[in-house]
Amino acid sequence: MTQAVNQIRSRFQLFRLTILSRDAHLKELIRHFREKGFDFAKFQTTLGYHPRDWRHMLQALVHRSYLQFLSFQWESNERLEFLGDSILNFVVAEKLYLLYPNKEEGYLTKVRSRLVNRKILALHARDLQLADYLLLSHSAAQSIGNGSESILADAFEAVIGALYLDGGLEVAGQFVRDKLLNDLDSVMFDDNYKSTLLEYAQAHGLDIPRYGVVKEEGPEHDRRFTCEVCLGRQTYGSGTGRSKKEAEQLAAAEALKSIESAHIPGKI
Repeated sequence: MTQAVNQIRSRFQLFRLTILSRDAHLKELIRHFREKGFDFAKFQTTLGYHPRDWRHMLQALVHRSYLQFLSFQWESNERLEFLGDSILNFVVAEKLYLLYPNKEEGYLTKVRSRLVNRKILALHARDLQLADYLLLSHSAAQSIGNGSESILADAFEAVIGALYLDGGLEVAGQFVRDKLLNDLDSVMFDDNYKSTLLEYAQAHGLDIPRYGVVKEEGPEHDRRFTCEVCLGRQTYGSGTGRSKKEAEQLAAAEALKSIESAHIPGKI
């Protein structure tokens, strides 16, 4: 039922944009999106938000490499990226400030940098399948296929900027909180989880942690590895990442959480 309502709403919005708009350039841009097969209803579901005015949101999806294919002057998503970057940093900083009242500025800055780095933003953009909605040149699309992070990270920030202009700070902030801040545990440990786990094991006379890859999936340019860490014969943590090193770090982090929750000195 909800999907049907979204589709009707999307058709009505598209009608308003293409028929009622006096902006001929906007109408032409919409034609480019339609030729690409842009699904307005699906994109709204992806965002979890229904834009009131699609102008800003469509601009957020136009990469500068595509401007050469337009017969009229139009802005790329670079200015929206600039705006979205500022909003992103503010929302994350506010969340960390309120959530960790006893942490010092240096620590909060360190955690924020982990949350908003380009690799993380590109990862979330891939989760949203944002590349499927972008207007970009063939070479730019190839760079995404080869694992480039900058275009996707920039587009993610541009979408945040568009959400802010269309719905205000609360809408943009909720998007950031939903997509980036729903699980902060993975960034709250020390940088080198494996070293911390090894030090703990040695200090308490436990076996040296052993790591193993239990699953590999995804295409070559976007490979995902799942690793487990064992102490003795028992598995204490697992993690999935885009490299074996990242997966092992996340597995060690999960093992440390298990240790902390056990509250048994010298034992796991």
